[in-house]
Amino acid sequence: MSARDPLRALGVTPTERGGELRVYSASASRMELCLLDAADPTWITDRVPMHRGPGKVWHVADERLTPGTRYSLRAHGHDGRRHRFDPEQHLIDPYAKGLVRTHDGEWRAYVHDGGFDWAGAQKPRTPLDRTVIYEAHVKGLTAANLDLPPELRGTYAGLAHPATIAYLHDLGVTAVELLPIHQSLSEQRLLAQGLTNYWGYNTLNFFTPHTQYATAAAQNGGPGAVLREVKGMVKLLHEAGIEVILDVVYNHTAEEGVDGPTTSLRGLDDQHYYRQDAHGRYIDVTGCGNTVDFSLPAAQRLVLDSLRYWADEVQIDGFRFDLMATLGRDKRVEFDPEHPLLLAILNDPVLADAKMIAEPWDVGMGGWQVGNFPHGYSEWNDGFRDRARAFWLTDVRDARAHGSAPHGIGPLARRITGSAHVFAAERGPLASLNFVTAHDGFTLADLTSYDHKHNLGNGEDNRDGTDNNRSFNHGLEGPTADRDVLRDRRRAMRNLMGTLLLSAGIPMITAGDERGRTQRGNNNAYCHDSELTWVDWDTAGWQEDLYRVTRKLIQLRRDNPALRPSRYGRFGETVPSATQMDWYNKAGESMTMDDWDSPSERTLQYLAASTPEHEAFNRILLIVHGLEQAVTVTLPTHAGVDGYTLVWDSAHDDITGIERHHVPGERLEVGPTSMLLFVAHGEQVVVADARADEADAAAADADAADEVDD
Repeated sequence: MSARDPLRALGVTPTERGGELRVYSASASRMELCLLDAADPTWITDRVPMHRGPGKVWHVADERLTPGTRYSLRAHGHDGRRHRFDPEQHLIDPYAKGLVRTHDGEWRAYVHDGGFDWAGAQKPRTPLDRTVIYEAHVKGLTAANLDLPPELRGTYAGLAHPATIAYLHDLGVTAVELLPIHQSLSEQRLLAQGLTNYWGYNTLNFFTPHTQYATAAAQNGGPGAVLREVKGMVKLLHEAGIEVILDVVYNHTAEEGVDGPTTSLRGLDDQHYYRQDAHGRYIDVTGCGNTVDFSLPAAQRLVLDSLRYWADEVQIDGFRFDLMATLGRDKRVEFDPEHPLLLAILNDPVLADAKMIAEPWDVGMGGWQVGNFPHGYSEWNDGFRDRARAFWLTDVRDARAHGSAPHGIGPLARRITGSAHVFAAERGPLASLNFVTAHDGFTLADLTSYDHKHNLGNGEDNRDGTDNNRSFNHGLEGPTADRDVLRDRRRAMRNLMGTLLLSAGIPMITAGDERGRTQRGNNNAYCHDSELTWVDWDTAGWQEDLYRVTRKLIQLRRDNPALRPSRYGRFGETVPSATQMDWYNKAGESMTMDDWDSPSERTLQYLAASTPEHEAFNRILLIVHGLEQAVTVTLPTHAGVDGYTLVWDSAHDDITGIERHHVPGERLEVGPTSMLLFVAHGEQVVVADARADEADAAAADADAADEVDD
C-alpha cells in the first residue's frame, strides 16, 4: 500500500507518542474525537478537533490513543436530503478493533493491543478439491454439548475444546464455516417482539468479534480478551488441521433503514457509504433496509481492509460473502463481474491463499448471478440444492401421487459431475459450492419430514420463509412412529447426503445434519436462540447411524480422487486432475436420450476415472436409482475394468454382511431409491468414447430444458 494513498491506515495506528486516528468522510464539515472515561464510557473526558487532509480523510494524533482507551467520533455537516449529521451523536469508528457497551446499551470504540502468541501455528491450506466444509453457528454448535464444561458451552473456546475438535476430526470435515462473528445487533423489529437475530446477519462493525460468543471470563476481561479467545480458537483448530472460514456480511449494516439506529457510517457520511437516489431515499437490494454503495472507493477499501485484518491478524482461512451480488454492483446498481472490488479481493496479496466463496445473489434487479463471478471464487450452487431435493423428494412424492415422476435422471447427472453447464470451463467444478441444506431453510431431517413450513414461532403468522422447499414428508407431516415412513425418510437422508458428498465440487454440510437435527419444521429459524436451533448432542440410534454414514462418505470422497476433479474434462483430450466419464443404463449399455429423459428410467451407472496429476489413478462406479421399485442392474463392461468392490449402499446403514465383490456383466439387485458406490479395479485405460460424449451432451440438453424448475 502506497504511503501516498489517502485511504491508507484508517482507524487507530500506534505511534511513538500514543496513536493516530484517521477517518474518512467526504461530506462532514467538522469532526472531533471524544475521549471517554474508562469506568463510564458515556462520560466525555476531552474533545479533540480532527483535521481534514488529502482524500477527505480526517485525522488526529493524540498521546492518549493507547490500548485501553475508549473513544467515539462526532461529525458535523450541512443539512440535506442525502445527509444525516447529528453533532450530538456518538459514532463508532468504522475501523475500531474493539467495542465496549455503555450502561444504556450504546457502543463505543476501544483501542487495544492485538498481540498474540501463535506458537508457530500455521494455516492448513487444504486444497479445494479436498475441502469439506461444515457450516456451523459458534454458539449453536456447542451450547447443548454436555461433554463440555458449562462455562465453555456456546463460546469460541467451546468450539476449540478438545471434545469439539475430536468430533470434527472423527467426522472428517476439513473446514468450519462460521455464521457471522462480526459484532452484530438484533433488528428493532425483533427486539420489540422479544426475539433476537440469532444468525447474526446484521453487522455493527466489520473489525470486531461478536462479544456474546466469548466466555464470561473473556467478556469480563474486555475487548482484548475477547479477541484473544477468538485467536486462540483459530490457533487450536489450525493445529488440528482444520480451517476457519467466516461468513461475512458487508452488503448492509445494522443501521437498517433511514429510521433505524445511527451508529457509524450513516452519521459519518450517509451519502458516501449507502446507496441513495437523488432524493436521499435508500436503494435497498439486500432486503435489510440499507445497501452499502460499493461503487465508491471508501466502501471498497472498508471491505478490503476488513478482509486483510481477519486474514492476517486473526489468521482466517477464507470468507463466504453474504449476498455477494451486492458487492459487485456498479454506479447504475447493475452487477458487473469485472467490478473493481470483486477483482481487488482476488488480487490482493494478503488474501492470495484465502478461499473465497460467494453467495451469488441478492434481492435487487438482476440479483441472481450464479455462474457469473470471476475465476477465483467458488459459488453457492442453488441449482445443485434444488435438483438434489427434487430428484430424491418431490419427484418421488409426485410419482406416488400420479404414477410417474416429472423428471428423468439427466438433470441430476449434470449436477453430480460439477454443473459444467453453469460454470465457465476455465473455472472448473471447484467453482461449485454444493449444498443440500444451509442455515437458511429446512434441516436435512426436516426436508424428509415436512411438506410445509411451520414458522408461527417467528411472529409473522407463518408468512416468512420460503414456500418452495422441495421437501417430502413421506406420507405424514412431522414426527411419527410409523416404521415404513421412518424407513423411507432415513433412506432419503442417506441419498441426499450421498449426492452431496459423492459429487464433483466443494461439499458443505450444515452442522447437525449428520445427526438428523430437526427444527420442528421451522425453515427460517434466524430469530431463535434456543434448543430449537442448537445442535442436539443427545441422539438416538438411527441418528448415530446417520453420523457413521456421513463419516464413511467423507472418507470415500477423500480416498477416491475420481469423485473430486479439479478441472472439467474435454472430449478427446486427457486433462490433468479431471475425470473421464462414461455413462451406462441399467442394462449396462451406453445411455440413450430416452434413458436420460424418461421418468420411468431414472437409473444410471456413472463410471468415472481420474486423470492423475498429484494422486494415483482411481476409478469408481456410482449407481443412482430414483424409483421406489427395486431394479436389476447389469454392471458395465469397460476397457481396463475387471472387477467392482461395493463400498457404500444407501439402502443400508451398514453394508457389513452384504456381498461386496462383483464382476462386469453381473446382474445386481438394486433397492428402491438408492445409490451404490463401487471402486473399479483393473488397468489404467482411459479411452474417450464418442457415445459417452453424446450421452453427456444429452444430459446437458435435458438439464437446460428443465432449468425453469431450478
